[in-house]
Amino acid sequence: MVVPAKRLSYSRSRKRRFQKEILKPVNLVKCKECGELTLPHRICVNCGFYKGRKYLEKKEKKPKAKK
Repeated sequence: MVVPAKRLSYSRSRKRRFQKEILKPVNLVKCKECGELTLPHRICVNCGFYKGRKYLEKKEKKPKAKK
């Protein structure tokens, strides 16, 4: 069985392992209803649609009355 000559440091081994995570770009798709960029397989935060169906209602903030 092959044994390494010297032990790898923690930072060196973690740098090597982390390369897999760095290379993945964020995948964004356009919403079919509003055209905003969202993550795939998620409800659109802007309009609340997913696969042509409305799941969320957008809440509007009420302006506060001045005294």
